[in-house]
Amino acid sequence: MLGICVKFAPGAHSVEFSMFTGGRVNYNSHHEDPIAMAAVDSFPLLLREIGRSCSSYIETLALVGAFYIAKTCLIVLGNTYTLIRVHFIPRLVGKADLVKLYGKWAIVTGCTSGVGKAYANELASCGVNVILISRNREKLEAVAKELAESHRIETAIVVADFSAGREVYPSVAKALAGKEIGILVNNAGVFYDHLDGFTNLTEQHIWDLINVNIAAANMMVHLVLPGMVERKKGAIVNVSSMSCIHPSPEMTAYSASKAYLDHFSRALYYEYAPKGIFVQSLIPGFIFTKMIKHVSLFTKESLFVPSAEEYAHQAITTLGVAKRTTGYWPHTIMLMFGRYLPEWLWFWGIKIIHLSEKRRH
Repeated sequence: MLGICVKFAPGAHSVEFSMFTGGRVNYNSHHEDPIAMAAVDSFPLLLREIGRSCSSYIETLALVGAFYIAKTCLIVLGNTYTLIRVHFIPRLVGKADLVKLYGKWAIVTGCTSGVGKAYANELASCGVNVILISRNREKLEAVAKELAESHRIETAIVVADFSAGREVYPSVAKALAGKEIGILVNNAGVFYDHLDGFTNLTEQHIWDLINVNIAAANMMVHLVLPGMVERKKGAIVNVSSMSCIHPSPEMTAYSASKAYLDHFSRALYYEYAPKGIFVQSLIPGFIFTKMIKHVSLFTKESLFVPSAEEYAHQAITTLGVAKRTTGYWPHTIMLMFGRYLPEWLWFWGIKIIHLSEKRRH
């Protein structure tokens, strides 16, 4: 009979093999570590014996796998719960009384078009008086008239070009004096005319990104927050971008400015929530506005690229509910996947957008 002798030495974590023909198999048992011997006459039995010796490792791997699956299931369940709690339950309950919750007046910056105008319209539909801040007087007056006539609320306008830097804020502070500001929506922002490398940006464009996307939000919060703290109620909405979740080449300074705004909002929430102030970081994906008109991938509205009006209609229902949200449930699904994308895949997606933009030009 042809046989195989398998020697397992657990202490040394090794396996020794030898072949024999007929006879008896003898071994010494005086070694200080226990030794197991097996004589087999078939290969499947040999594999079974090796499997027994490795069972502890297999059990460990199985435990790690079970833990990973359980963790993934919990994450999926948590994300699903958040999606329902933030985006669907508030819409079933109905519109909140924003005047009672936060105050009579709201400020919206960057409000003559796009998301800012649509959000101002939603606030007005809730009976909140609106102060509109932008740099174009004619457009401001047109929006103010439209809101006042449509919703029978009071409006006020403040002409301010945030790209000018700190010199604009004294006049803004003067215009806001005496008003009970309950809600501040920092929507003013600048993007790129087209995606480009950082060194191709002009010095003025870099300062615009800093002054409008970062400094304006800080200074507006600094102006209105003391009054909110005194009244122990108020809400601040800082409009960031989904580009803040990963570094985004070809729009480096823009995505970095939005990441700053996101972190600023989240820290501010924890700092002032105990004092009755709600701070929200709004991180939308693509919205069909003039800011993305140069990208050929987005030629019309869709489920994942909504109109500004549709976006604002859903986003306002998350006010007071979620401190960090996309504001729009399809964007939240995108965010769930985006968080776990490797950076190289995120970069690849941006490159596709860049190539699409070049084809359009």
